[in-house]
Amino acid sequence: MSKEEIRKYAQDLGMDVVGFASLDDYQSRKSPDPRTILPKAKSIIVLGHRMIDGALDSKNPRVNMVGRMTVMDTSKSHLYLTARYVERKFRVRTSPVLSSYPLDMEAPTLGLIGDLSLRHAAVAAGLGVFGRHNLVIHPRFGSRVSFTGLLTELPLVSDSPVREELCDNCGLCVEACPGRALEMEGRTDEMKCLRASQPFGIGSAFGYIRRFLGKSPDEQLALLKEPRFMSLYQASFIGFQYACFNCIAVCPLGDMCPG
Repeated sequence: MSKEEIRKYAQDLGMDVVGFASLDDYQSRKSPDPRTILPKAKSIIVLGHRMIDGALDSKNPRVNMVGRMTVMDTSKSHLYLTARYVERKFRVRTSPVLSSYPLDMEAPTLGLIGDLSLRHAAVAAGLGVFGRHNLVIHPRFGSRVSFTGLLTELPLVSDSPVREELCDNCGLCVEACPGRALEMEGRTDEMKCLRASQPFGIGSAFGYIRRFLGKSPDEQLALLKEPRFMSLYQASFIGFQYACFNCIAVCPLGDMCPG
């Protein structure tokens, strides 16, 4: 009964998909044991929001970013409210996990591995299967779902897994990747992906600093007037900005507004 109560609460908030996974069914080769986060954790509640078609498909990278930022902001508040609901109603602890960040930036992970793999949790919770792009494909929404998760001490049985092979291996995601990060099947080259998807990330900031150091005052002033510096400045207070969603946008599965 607790599963359906939680599902209804989350859906009433605006969540598009809700799934449940016992830790016994969660398998992530790279991420740490969830019990290092919540020692008495028994299950994961996976919450998903449908992405915005117009933002994904726009040729304006700022609109792409806004689509990502809005779904992250919405999921953040919904995750908090669901965590409070579970803790209050069932008298158990929960640990919320957001999409994307914060991340462990220390070696050896260097921000490339999350504390919880939301992709693997979603698959274990019956919310989809992996596609050629190594993202989760939901039976209804395709690739266009952003996931968050709640580790909880509440013992919950996993939802039934998706048995259907949803990806038809059309290869559109591989062809559309500007960083060529998907060329090896079953693996995403994270560094190639980051260079394409985060043009104003830490790598770009370091490169700009290297250009700036040692220059004359006039040269430094010219560098500060470059549009790229203004974009880096903007990113410094906005946060992580994803500028590439090609692998999601070209996937024909889940596009409810086909051209």
